[in-house]
Order: sequence, then structure tokens, then C-alpha cells
Amino acid sequence: MRVIRSTAAMQRLARRCQREGRRVGFVPTMGYLHAGHLSLVHRARRAIGPKGLVVVSIYVNPTQFAPTEDLAKYPRDFARDARLCREAGVDIIFAPSDAEMYPGKSDGRYSAYVVEEKLSRGMEGASRPTHFRGVTTVVAKLFHLVLPDVAVFGAKDWQQAAIVRRMVRDLNFPLRLIVAPTVRERDGLALSSRNKLLTPGQRAQATVLSRALARARAAVKRGPLPAARLKADLARFIAREPLARLDYVECFDADTLQPAARAARGTHLALAVFAGKTRLIDNGRL
Repeated sequence: MRVIRSTAAMQRLARRCQREGRRVGFVPTMGYLHAGHLSLVHRARRAIGPKGLVVVSIYVNPTQFAPTEDLAKYPRDFARDARLCREAGVDIIFAPSDAEMYPGKSDGRYSAYVVEEKLSRGMEGASRPTHFRGVTTVVAKLFHLVLPDVAVFGAKDWQQAAIVRRMVRDLNFPLRLIVAPTVRERDGLALSSRNKLLTPGQRAQATVLSRALARARAAVKRGPLPAARLKADLARFIAREPLARLDYVECFDADTLQPAARAARGTHLALAVFAGKTRLIDNGRL
């Protein structure tokens, strides 16, 4: 396994793979890897075959964090990540610096961003207005540098995956996008690097996200109901946990991300909840 930190070196390798006809599978991450990330690595390997090159990027992207968010506290452990990647059969870790990814940004000379204008308006986009501009910009840059044939994202960030899929389509990126299932702990909590930031009490109450999803599925099994009624019920349900605070809950169409007036089987539901100061997200099909 090789670690590349230079954007120029990464692009040289990617171009060589293209010349040689060697397929590249790509998993973009912000590090502090867990079993969910490794499932994406294995999915990338299956997609490109044993002779392909699996690239994992490890980069905590500053442009998707607002000044009030947890950029400085975001967990990092590169040595651990490298060990997990090696054990999972990763061929290349791409771990650039901020100066490599955003040349000139430190003195105000960086000014080019990629913006998706429809799918990014609601849910995470409404709660974190600058977030998706940072996501689409860094993912577009990574796609240009890694030149993947296949890129794998996790379904836990459903809106993000939908936005990246739209960007790939609209900007003609020549790659296949795979969205892999969410990996969960035994008690239902979706795996997230931010779970490390939870106290034991917060960790116990964080399962309210997956329990809310289960409650919503049980409700729609009895028949369709107004989405507003379901969302109000879930807000009350989450409020029972003293360490949990609801940011949003939304029922929507899985493809268009448009809010749904009625919740029924097949409707998608997403929610964001603060457990203490740590913000967690989850989603699922009802």
C-alpha cells in the first residue's frame, strides 16, 4: 500500500492507470475509519476486480464546516486508518494537505467552488447552508485527481449521495456511482466517526435516531398518514431523551428529495439529532 500526499502525484498515477487500462475504485473519506468505511472499500474492490486499484482518500475537508462547527474536534488517527486500509486491501491512500487541495486559500487567492442548486436546499442544506458547497467542491476535485471508474458512497449520508449523483450526471463525470447500505451497531446506531465524541450517556440516548426510524416504519405499516403528523410524533418521541435535541426530521421522495405531504411505505425519512453537542444523522426507507 502506498500513501500519496501530493495532488500532482495522485493525478500522475491516475493518468497512468487510464493509459494502462487499469480500473480505479474510489472511496472518499474524512478518516477515523470504521466498519462502515471498510464495507465501502470491499464494495469498491468487488466493482473493479482484483486487478484494479482501490484508492481511499483521507481528508478532513474544511470547506464543508461552518465556523461554528466541529472541524477542530473532528477525530483523526492516520496511523490507525492506514493500518485498517492495509488490512482491507487498499492500494492507495490519498491524504493531501489543505495547501494541496486549496492552493492560495490561506491568503485569499482561492475562489472557485462547485455548487448544486436544487437538491442541496433542504434538510442538511437548510441546517448547514455552506455545507454542500464544500462537499461538491471537494468531491469534484477528488474525482479530477483520482479519475475513478467507480466511486462508492454510504447511504447514511443519503442527501449527500443524491447531490453527488446529480453532479456526476450534470457535469458529465465519466464514472459509476455506487451507494452502499448503512452499517449499524448491534443496537441500531449508524456507524459514524463522530460517535467517538459521545459520552456514555449520550451514546445510550443516540439510538433514538434508529428507534425513531423504526417507529415511523411501524406507523406507516398501519396505513398512509400526513407527513406533518408523523414528524410531530417523532419530535415528541425524540424529546423524551433528555440529552437529545432534534434539528430536523423530514419525509421526502428518495430520488428528487422533495418533501412528501403524506408518509407511506416507500417514503424516505431523514433526521438530524444533537446528542449533547455532537450532531448525528440517519435516514431510511419507510
